[in-house]
Amino acid sequence: MTKLAAGVILVPFASVCWCIFITGWNDGSTGPLLPRIQKVYHGYVAGALMNVYLTDRLGFGKVRSLCQIVAYSMQAPAPPFSVFILAYAINGFGLALEVAQAIGYVASLEKNAATHMGFLHAAFGAGALASPLVATQFAQLKHWSFHYLVSLSLTILNASILSTVFKFRTQDECLERIGQSAGEKDTSQDTKFRQIMSLKSVHFLAFFILVYVGIEVTIGGWIVTFLIDVRGGGSSAGYVSSGFFGGLMVGRIALLWLNKKIGERRAIYLYSFLAIGLELIVWFVPSLIGDAVAVSIVGMLLGPIFPVAMNHAAKVLPRWLLTGAIGWISGFGQAGSAVIPFMTGALSSRFGIRSLQPLLVVMMSVMIILWALVPGARRAD
Repeated sequence: MTKLAAGVILVPFASVCWCIFITGWNDGSTGPLLPRIQKVYHGYVAGALMNVYLTDRLGFGKVRSLCQIVAYSMQAPAPPFSVFILAYAINGFGLALEVAQAIGYVASLEKNAATHMGFLHAAFGAGALASPLVATQFAQLKHWSFHYLVSLSLTILNASILSTVFKFRTQDECLERIGQSAGEKDTSQDTKFRQIMSLKSVHFLAFFILVYVGIEVTIGGWIVTFLIDVRGGGSSAGYVSSGFFGGLMVGRIALLWLNKKIGERRAIYLYSFLAIGLELIVWFVPSLIGDAVAVSIVGMLLGPIFPVAMNHAAKVLPRWLLTGAIGWISGFGQAGSAVIPFMTGALSSRFGIRSLQPLLVVMMSVMIILWALVPGARRAD
């Protein structure tokens, strides 16, 4: 690949990485601000459904940027709680479109797709690492909701980058501009939605991602409460959330070589079993520092799982359905970021926050079972 060709690919790739960084920033804000806000992301499933229809009709960033700008503008003045939750729903709708478009674009790249996917999701980890550092400071202030002014500024910057680089073109047009053909064409008479919903692989992957995302968000949001209430940690325990997301970021890049060496499918089994072992340590070993280190390593082990699953989707799904299908998989999966933390809260109110670790161990075990059910056959090109 010539330097010119590499540069042509690098600019749009860096742009979608920034998009995912903003997504990570948004998700990473939840843990430190959790005492103020409880319900998150109910707009994701609606966004996942609409993405199947909108992905071929709207270019990169149109709806998503508008949704986030509106949402953060609503949240910054700390409105009534009902308005605040509505803003999260609007934001979730936009984020679902963004995630689907970004992942679909990278999964469609013909060269080094696995490496690009790893770096793309490492950008999510970077955003989720940086956000708690800022949100923790705002959570201690009277005007805590001004954190969303920072988020608003980053979103406006993101909208500017997207409009400049992609000019709201469709995905096929963006791929053509880097010298890559759109690939397979749709020859079915059925609608894309019907085709996507008829694929067994899509549904197994969707439930797998639902459990995975639920685990990720539950650890990032509830581990601080666990360390404070059970291990006697102080206010500085809030930074353990950053350690977890920092591990997430590192794992998505540092473990790329291992994914390739042992195979991505086996890698998910290995990382899941090791993560269960570390969660057992957090469960049974009463050490604040030891638990904090273990949580960071769990983040590193869980990190590669999402990008590996998206790479797998690119291998088993038809190219013309890829972005719409990934939109459904990731959007449906994001419902896990509401369901499993809600389960954690319900169990915590009845049995105490000590119930966090057994729940995580059970959910990780379910995740392994679901991954075993995901078909492993390669999509025919």
